[in-house]
Amino acid sequence: MIKSMTGFGRGESFGLGKKFTVELKSVNHRFCELFFKLPKSMNFLEERCKRLSKDYISRGRVEGFFTVEDYEERPVTVKVDKTLAESYYKAMKELKDSLQLTEMPSIQDIINFPGVLVAEELNEDVEEWWVFVEQALSQALSDLVKMREVEGEKLYQDLIDRINNIYSYNKEIEQRAPQVIEEYHGRMQNRLQEWSDSSNFDEDRLYSEVVIFAERSNITEETVRLDSHFNQMFECIKSNEPVGRKMDFLAQEVNREINTIASKANDAVIGKLVVEVKSELEKIREQIQNVE
Repeated sequence: MIKSMTGFGRGESFGLGKKFTVELKSVNHRFCELFFKLPKSMNFLEERCKRLSKDYISRGRVEGFFTVEDYEERPVTVKVDKTLAESYYKAMKELKDSLQLTEMPSIQDIINFPGVLVAEELNEDVEEWWVFVEQALSQALSDLVKMREVEGEKLYQDLIDRINNIYSYNKEIEQRAPQVIEEYHGRMQNRLQEWSDSSNFDEDRLYSEVVIFAERSNITEETVRLDSHFNQMFECIKSNEPVGRKMDFLAQEVNREINTIASKANDAVIGKLVVEVKSELEKIREQIQNVE
């Protein structure tokens, strides 16, 4: 079944005291384009994320938003800069002696100075994040594909109906084509009767013109090719493979054939049927722009 190129997906995972979230949204595009916005600390994972995404998506513009949040308290260690503390102590002692003060600096005084006590978070191995980023991204991609499949079902039914319509119009054109020749032949016969008494009448030339008209207005080849294109379209929309580009090509070919029929047929009834075909075909081409 065909898929749409529009959709949304969201995934979450938890690990290492963190919550990883991925949100994806996709829209129509001729090719597969992936634009991911990751936190600085996760930038090195971008290419992996794109490779994984291409296992799920072959066409469309996809934007991805990645976030990582702490949901548990992170371990913190406190370090003492002993050299700095000693420097502060010596400076304060010199100041005490210089001012002839009686009190010595207390430990509280020293630790209040900037840089004596430093809180440090434990270093994290960001490489370990990939397992959880991959899990969240895979979930988001699965959700995105499901939404694309739901939209694809709607496209499928609409395309089936419209292809059936132009298939029926083509059958009417096929049935009408022999009548066009017969009617032209009838008109020529009427002229034959009108001109039969004329000394300038050339019967061979008249029949020659009928044959030439029949050859020029023969649209059998075009209607047969149209049937072939319609059958290929039916196969495409029932396929699980990405077929948007192929469908677009087939629609162009149908348009080419129907234009040829319009120029060759030289018939008002066929002309009206051609207009109906082109109207349905335009709607089909619009819908194909949504097909992956």
